[in-house]
Amino acid sequence: MLEELARTGRDPATNGYLRDAWSPPELELREWFAGEAARRGLDLREDRNGNLWAWWGDPAREPGVVTGSHLDSVRQGGAYDGPLGVVSAFAALDVLKNRDFRPNRPLGVACFTDEEGARFGVPCVGSRLLTGMLTPERALTLKDDEGDTLADVLTKAGRDPRGLGRDDETLAQVATFVELHVEQGKALVRLDRPVGVAQAIWPHGRWRFDFHGRADHAGTTRLPDRDDPMLPFARLVLAARDAASRRDIVATIGKVRVSPNNANAVPGLVSAWLDARGPDETDVRALVEELRPLAAGAVSEESWTPVVDFDHGLRERLAAVVGGDTPAPILPTGAGHDAGILAAAGVPSAMLFVRNPTGVSHSPEEHAEQADCQAGVVALASVLEELCR
Repeated sequence: MLEELARTGRDPATNGYLRDAWSPPELELREWFAGEAARRGLDLREDRNGNLWAWWGDPAREPGVVTGSHLDSVRQGGAYDGPLGVVSAFAALDVLKNRDFRPNRPLGVACFTDEEGARFGVPCVGSRLLTGMLTPERALTLKDDEGDTLADVLTKAGRDPRGLGRDDETLAQVATFVELHVEQGKALVRLDRPVGVAQAIWPHGRWRFDFHGRADHAGTTRLPDRDDPMLPFARLVLAARDAASRRDIVATIGKVRVSPNNANAVPGLVSAWLDARGPDETDVRALVEELRPLAAGAVSEESWTPVVDFDHGLRERLAAVVGGDTPAPILPTGAGHDAGILAAAGVPSAMLFVRNPTGVSHSPEEHAEQADCQAGVVALASVLEELCR
């Protein structure tokens, strides 16, 4: 299944992936998901926010156990972030069926839409809308780099944007959610373990900094006469690194938009996006406030996720099931996930991590060995069997 997915949305120049939400490659992957569900005789449903659910059993009669992840990617991302969780979910169901296991409660596979936020700037759009953490009013006005709103994009994809919003009916069908994901780090490499369990997700957010100046000619405007917004932007990059180091957190400026973006022109506007994360919310917020004056206060918060502690009893139970005689390691993470959004909304949730020998993620170098992927499937199948008894 991973090999099938590897052909979709791949950039041959970089070997990275371009799978923006609702783009042709992502729509093709949604069709693939529907085909895998049909092949297994699962009941496929699409909720009001575009998330896909493939059910073994009827969750309307009794809430079920759900696993899965997402199929969109960051731009020039890797092959495992998201797809590994979806593929492993289907494979785990195959394992259970081969064991002649019959769940005592419904069992579902989920594919959340726009988890990465690569197109519209807000991560976990599908799960945030589902849980009400993102209002439809705001979601529909989000714009991509081409100026198209989410409302425009959904309409072109044949969806009714008026249906977006909190979906209590779908939420009520999910009793427990378990997401398998490639590890975004090397903790499991250091511990020499193929599979681990998530402890918590650090608080994290995204902020847009706008630096206003005056567009002018690069060759005829004297340096003293310029109002160049690139200079305070450059100070922001260095200050963010310094402030993060002092607080022992992480801060990244990975997206910049320059206008008019001509090689022979002084810019008139520079917009930069800051991603900041850390174990303590106070430190993350303090970093943003320290940097705010650099943009003369022109700073807007585009997303914020508080710390998410996964259900203690559930994660301990999973660690015991996965690890056998030696419980699986329990690891914190700085990466956001749909599991974290559901957990924050009150759905008992947990995560499994599969070892990543490179430790690299959001990059074509992201990797997981076949044997570790298989170990992840076996672990997930055992977890689902335990939770569905």
